[in-house]
Amino acid sequence: MDLVIILLYILFVIAAIVLIVVVLLQEGKGGGFGEALGVHGRETFGVGAKGINTFTGVTAAIFLGSALLIHILNRSASQGSVIDSTPGAGSSLFDQLPAEPGATPPATGGEQSVPPPAGEQK
Repeated sequence: MDLVIILLYILFVIAAIVLIVVVLLQEGKGGGFGEALGVHGRETFGVGAKGINTFTGVTAAIFLGSALLIHILNRSASQGSVIDSTPGAGSSLFDQLPAEPGATPPATGGEQSVPPPAGEQK
């Protein structure tokens, strides 16, 4: 399982780099990085080049697909929560605080007694 996640990370990074380069190579309204390559760049990555647009779409799909798969596999691998691993899970933070200044907090586990309101006697 870890090997699959590592391979997906490698594919993700490669797709990201290729996608950046391909987008920079495309010619926009004001030219692009294809202009820096001279005549050959304009011929290869010109306005009417359907191939580069298709390649960009496929690369973007690989990038997004690998990102989703990485997320799904990492989420299914962890199955736990940070909240579940803290001591005293299941009890409220307010149950662990002292009721009055200077009072000791109630013991965790077992039944907890609630002090009577001030002014009432048992």
